[in-house]
Amino acid sequence: MNSPTDNVDAASAGPSVVTQAAASRPVATAGATTSARLAEEIARRRTFAVISHPDAGKSTLTEALALHAKMISEAGAIHGKAGRRSTVSDWMEMEKARGISVSSTALQFEYGDCVINLVDTPGHSDFSEDTYRVLTAVDAAVMLIDAAKGLEPQTLKLFQVCRHRGIPVITVINKWDRPGRAPLELLDEISERIGLTPTPLFLPVGIAGDFRGLLRRGAEGAPVEYIHFTRTAGGATIAPEESYTPEQAEAREGEPWTTAAEESELLSATGQDHDQELFLAGQTSPVIYASAMLNFGVRQLLETLVTLAPPPGPRRDVRGEPRDPSDPFSAVVFKVQAGMDAAHRDRLAFMRIVSGEFERGMVVTHAQTGRPFATKYALTVFGRERSTVDTAYPGDVVGLVNATALAPGHTLFLDRKVEFPPIPSFAPEHFATLRARSAGKYKQFRKAIDQLDSEGVVQVLRNDTRGDASPVLAAVGPMQFEVVSARMQAEFNVETQLDFLPYQLARRTDAESAPELDRQRGVEVFTRSDGVLLALFSDKWRLQYLQKEMPKLTLEPLVATAD
Repeated sequence: MNSPTDNVDAASAGPSVVTQAAASRPVATAGATTSARLAEEIARRRTFAVISHPDAGKSTLTEALALHAKMISEAGAIHGKAGRRSTVSDWMEMEKARGISVSSTALQFEYGDCVINLVDTPGHSDFSEDTYRVLTAVDAAVMLIDAAKGLEPQTLKLFQVCRHRGIPVITVINKWDRPGRAPLELLDEISERIGLTPTPLFLPVGIAGDFRGLLRRGAEGAPVEYIHFTRTAGGATIAPEESYTPEQAEAREGEPWTTAAEESELLSATGQDHDQELFLAGQTSPVIYASAMLNFGVRQLLETLVTLAPPPGPRRDVRGEPRDPSDPFSAVVFKVQAGMDAAHRDRLAFMRIVSGEFERGMVVTHAQTGRPFATKYALTVFGRERSTVDTAYPGDVVGLVNATALAPGHTLFLDRKVEFPPIPSFAPEHFATLRARSAGKYKQFRKAIDQLDSEGVVQVLRNDTRGDASPVLAAVGPMQFEVVSARMQAEFNVETQLDFLPYQLARRTDAESAPELDRQRGVEVFTRSDGVLLALFSDKWRLQYLQKEMPKLTLEPLVATAD
């Protein structure tokens, strides 16, 4: 087995080795120079998402990573409700009020020689569709686990998505500064419940609730270093670190250090040492124990991401053919968001660059329409702050302003045509009608509905009976309706009323089956904004009855990609 230290040292030399090699070779042509620069930039990129169950500390960790990268001077999450500030990645008023993330947010910053593209995702299961879109755009994921609660349902579901997409996962066991479970017990749960072998790079010194520092593991589990942390006021600034040899650590900490060292040896005896090939193959997961609130273990996570997480690689198109990062420019849109900044009132389409070099102002082709698309207004974002980007490379996330023709799953390309697989919608389970309380606000109401529909905040359904004044909203979870109402009021000044409908599930149907279904009790047929016909059912028994009595009706399950 390779030691964590060996892999870290080798990987950290990667970008600089590329740079030195490129500098030492004679350059024959401008094309060769461009290719070498592109290869170097690709090697520098690390694009990942943070996934977790609600309240595992995901947004706090995102903030802590930005703090350690020196992109902010003070963390937004501070102990004590009276002094709590919103994190930089939570820009929506609803997020600030509740202290949860309900929308994914892209952050880009440099750390050492690398460019980090970090996408903070919603933790709540009601917004799992947004999280799934993000996972189509990243090369790795950080799975955050609460030290007291262990693996929770939403974490398990998101991990299955990562496994399905072949995304390597780094595990962070968070909140070690609070009472929790035993370190090895948590590792056993990961192994037993998701079939992923945990390979800790660092083990905690001190039980949960008495977090003193980290033992850095070396070859065959031998302790290499003790990293001792010192708390800062409220965890608002970077926690000072002191390094000790194993001998010094034993003299300083006594039994807590000895326990950690014994646990490290036990893990090696069961084959739980880091192996880079197995990690990239999705069979193992490096593990770090941390406290995002106190900024303990955050630098170690950043170093691990930089050295072990993969740079951008090939991506398969709709025909199953790989698009290499060195191929001509291509990108996939994974998120559309408006209302991020009241001063701008614009709409951003976030695209993940898949291949080639992006230059602001270049005219590319929109694969879904075949039409040219100008990229004059391109931005990088840090939370809700924005700055113009002139050049970007594979792995980077770029926001295109007022790109009304773009939707999640769309492809942009240059030169050779390419189209990436669409991002499927989840099967909705909650339904409600929405209307403006004031008839005078109808124009704004229609504009707002179209905007939220194009972003994928909810699915919008219509039929002739209900009309456009009272469309039906379909959602994975009821909190999506709250987001709609809140954004209607905040961004469009439209006060709305929601009325929940007695439907529990939806099935795809066709024009031939729709008239018969509309005649049935407990069934209503709608057209979704993408033209798909959906039949809504009051309960599963009604659906089962019609399937048995009228087997010729078209009733197809929707793609439930959350499972």
